[in-house]
Amino acid sequence: MKKSQKPDKLLVWLEGEVKTPPFSAAARIEAGQLLRRLQQGEILTMPSSRPMPMIGTHCYELRIGDSEAGKQWRIIYRIDFDAIVIADVFQKTTQKTPKRAIDNSKRRLKLYDEI
Repeated sequence: MKKSQKPDKLLVWLEGEVKTPPFSAAARIEAGQLLRRLQQGEILTMPSSRPMPMIGTHCYELRIGDSEAGKQWRIIYRIDFDAIVIADVFQKTTQKTPKRAIDNSKRRLKLYDEI
């Protein structure tokens, strides 16, 4: 690591996982590459990621297309100063993010902050 380069942020998994199945191998690789970019400090924008202010500050939804399986996956995460905190991983089945995913993510992040 160069002196000026910051160390990678940790990935903290509060819920969910990215594995095959249910993700196809291609979708799992895409998710891994996007998470790695986040760890290295890159700020992702649409179409890969979109802000989720209804969950909290610095919260986003990572968008993973899975053409092999014909599915859409979402990873809700928050960017902290030292970590990328994964609050939920789910299959997207409707246009709107499910209320359950939003509420669960808020609850998990609140509990994480209390530790």
